[in-house]
Amino acid sequence: MEFETLLYHEDDGIAYVTLNRPEVQNCFNMKMIEELASVWEAMRWNDAVRVAILTGAGDQAFCTGFDRNDIPFDVPWDPFTYDDPGLSIGPRVNRLWKPVIAAVNGTAAAGAFYLLGQVDFIIAADHATFVEPHVTYTMPAVFEPIELLAKMPFGEVMRMVLMGAAERLSARRAYEVGLVSEVVPAEELMDAATWAAQVIAAQPADALMATLRTMWAAREVSPPQATALGNTFLHLGVNKQRMREGEETFVSRPRTKPRIR
Repeated sequence: MEFETLLYHEDDGIAYVTLNRPEVQNCFNMKMIEELASVWEAMRWNDAVRVAILTGAGDQAFCTGFDRNDIPFDVPWDPFTYDDPGLSIGPRVNRLWKPVIAAVNGTAAAGAFYLLGQVDFIIAADHATFVEPHVTYTMPAVFEPIELLAKMPFGEVMRMVLMGAAERLSARRAYEVGLVSEVVPAEELMDAATWAAQVIAAQPADALMATLRTMWAAREVSPPQATALGNTFLHLGVNKQRMREGEETFVSRPRTKPRIR
């Protein structure tokens, strides 16, 4: 696939999606919004793709939100039917139920959290920073922190949004509060993300999808409801034959020596 605002390639079950507007710190315009929705949709039906890595071009920024030069101020303003453009760019809202890893290679600001809120986990370069600056520029911080609430403690999200542009989370602090799962030197970022993606891509596709659907659904319902949904997804992702194969694999397969993180 060819895009104006993205770079895309596949290798051994992994789709690499790169936000490619480094001259404006990879902020998204209407064209990138359209192309992100398209790439997630295409990935749903592409059996060659088992997992995706999302990153930004260059080493200055992962994404700095919506391109303010592309805001359509001339359209009618109706607060009751306003559709924030960023709400349509994430993998989950586009119904992609394959694992997505974010490799954050610099600043992640504002609308970047539409994307980071919908990936499965984040690996960050040690120079990466995270900031939610809306209130500094007279705008309420609304949709982006809603995404963050599922990944960070309430007090940390509140501090981030109330401090605005005056304070940024370092990669290390983002790791400490649970937003980031691993921090690595910048030159090792894509290697770390690719290693994780390779491990995931080697797992059975149906088991991965059923696990993702269960985990994401469990964030939105009560524990008893989550258990009931888990039972449904379990049976969609496995059958008696696969259970037998799994048991045989468990008994006969040499034990993998895990890396300690």
